[in-house]
Amino acid sequence: MNRIFESYLFRKHILVKDGGLPEEEHAFETVFALANIFGIRIISGAERAEKRMLSLAEKELGIDVPEPFYRGFPESVRKLTPDQLLFDQLVHYAVTYGFGDFSKPGHSLFEGDDRGDDVDTEPVSEKNTEQTGEGTGFDFQRDFARIAFKEKREIRDFVIMTEEEAMKKLGELVDGLLAGTRPLSNDQYELVRTFLLETDHRVTDIASKNTAVRLLLDLRSDRFADFLVLSDVIRLADEMNYQNYGKKDLRKLNLRNQDRKFLIRMIDILLKSGRCDIRTCFEKKKLWNGLLHHLHYQAKTPEGRAFVDAMRGKGNQSVYSEFEKAMSENRIILAAAILREGKGSGAVIRNLNYLVSRCESRDEIRGVLSCMDSKNVILLLQLLLQYANYKPEGTARYFRFTKFELMKTHMETREEMDRRRTVLTEEDAQFLAEQIFGRLKSLLKGRLGKVYINPEMERYALPIQETASQGGFGVLTRGTRRPIGFWETLRGFTYWEKVNDIDLSVFGITKDGREMEFSWRTMAGNQSGAITYSGDQTSGYYGGSEYFDIDYRKFVKKYPDIRYLVFCDNVFSGSYFSECFCRAGYMVRNAGDSKMIYDPKTVESAFAINCDSTFAYLFGIDLETNELIWLNMARDSSARVAGTTSMKFLTDYFHVTETMNVAKFFTMMATELVEDPAEAEVVVTDRTIEVPEGVEVIREYDFERMIALMNA
Repeated sequence: MNRIFESYLFRKHILVKDGGLPEEEHAFETVFALANIFGIRIISGAERAEKRMLSLAEKELGIDVPEPFYRGFPESVRKLTPDQLLFDQLVHYAVTYGFGDFSKPGHSLFEGDDRGDDVDTEPVSEKNTEQTGEGTGFDFQRDFARIAFKEKREIRDFVIMTEEEAMKKLGELVDGLLAGTRPLSNDQYELVRTFLLETDHRVTDIASKNTAVRLLLDLRSDRFADFLVLSDVIRLADEMNYQNYGKKDLRKLNLRNQDRKFLIRMIDILLKSGRCDIRTCFEKKKLWNGLLHHLHYQAKTPEGRAFVDAMRGKGNQSVYSEFEKAMSENRIILAAAILREGKGSGAVIRNLNYLVSRCESRDEIRGVLSCMDSKNVILLLQLLLQYANYKPEGTARYFRFTKFELMKTHMETREEMDRRRTVLTEEDAQFLAEQIFGRLKSLLKGRLGKVYINPEMERYALPIQETASQGGFGVLTRGTRRPIGFWETLRGFTYWEKVNDIDLSVFGITKDGREMEFSWRTMAGNQSGAITYSGDQTSGYYGGSEYFDIDYRKFVKKYPDIRYLVFCDNVFSGSYFSECFCRAGYMVRNAGDSKMIYDPKTVESAFAINCDSTFAYLFGIDLETNELIWLNMARDSSARVAGTTSMKFLTDYFHVTETMNVAKFFTMMATELVEDPAEAEVVVTDRTIEVPEGVEVIREYDFERMIALMNA
């Protein structure tokens, strides 16, 4: 099976038996090893276990991880004085960035050799395979009775499927992703693209124009044009300009002939299809003129000539021109109706702030909302979050949007605040939130039958906008909260190859909004039992790693003013994450000083950082509740040092689940809520649970199913 498929299914707690292999001789020992080393319990299909599953688990959870700068982390770090730590750092920098010698991993001069390496850290892939055959990665005679790691963690329940069952499951996952109206993350898109490339899977719907455009460009199959309209060609050219030429500005085109011919063919196909409302193209008339000129486009049909004449003529018949005319005449409800008829309900939603800010009464607001007959649940959910957390007038707003799977942010300037066209009162925002919540309840009511919901699902956010997210084991939806446990240490980590220097850093946000930096620049004088840093590994081309330990009790005592912590990753060497290999995540340790720096059994999440950027937000910690808050966002940035821009906007994500969460969403869809899972038709839980045959179980990581339900 394709490695991409196996990796994606692993994140859904599914292992796959290779259909070409006979029954595994060492199935029992393999099941034992999965539990012993990786904390994986097989609850179904244990007889299908194969030794190669150990190698897959190793790749997904990590085991052969490079040493950090201080190899005795965290104990050895706490024994060194600030002067020793600083001297170590300066010598290391002199060798690497001073003399340009990145050939060997740099380690501490003061740490000493007595690091207590009494734990077997030899990677599975290099262990003696004499008893088990080449490439199995595990010696059962030696390792079966051995307790490889000392820490105890919550068991992860997995199932083992046949390849046929797994491919069927993948088809369901792909259909769920294609049902989403929002753009996919790179990780999700790669699964869809590869699955469609390798199978004859029939695609009946692609709800996101972004996804249809990417598939059309990658697979060059005209069937994906069926999900586009003429105005989407601009989006197609923009994506092509970025993918094939690395350019983000569509006004600067220099396409090869084959790409010109492709775009010309798409224009002709869409003109012929009848899905050609020329009015929708007037909004980007200048871009169309530039594109048609660059393509040397020659119209061959009456439809084509009419289109070219319209784009090159002086008139502008766009829907938005009519809309703005009605707004200028203060005919607000008419303006909303023009948008609905010409651009659809989604356009009304996107301009709701503008429309409502001009309304003079509640009745007029209700009239605008009556034009918003959208059944797009994700758009309604995004609006609900926006208005439920609306910032009062006089507060600078943060604008966030994604393009090319990267997040951009902008904080409103004083001048921009003074020029605002859309100013809502807090009362109007609250009224809108109530109206939208009521619309959602009405829209979702009765979609499911009897539903059991584990109360813990109130902590989980819905997958509404995950475009800038990256994939890997344990990845959750942005804004999701996970309890850490008051008796444990959280160990954030990153490790990499094929680049010299990646920096892991932590930023504290105080209760009054100030920021405090914990990084390679500040930690020589801040090492403590509350927060411990592994040292700045600047010679990691062949393997580097960095860690931060946070001891909850000690940290809140030492830094009582800090409310949140934010973990970041950035490439100091200047290249993009996509040009190297990098993983990041966190462990929850109850034996942090065990000399086992990286223990896969304690890994809660390990995900790939592979964005076209130098900067990524990983996760946060709410120190008031001692919960981890999932972020996982690739930022459109070339910054080589973290902390150069404010992070206060991230706190918006820390309150997402207060407004909407998985439990509320399924409550709205349930015909009846039941307290006994045995009575339910659908069970929503983050725990392993036994249910009668035929009952659907939806877990916290079943994003694809949630997306399908939101877009049903």
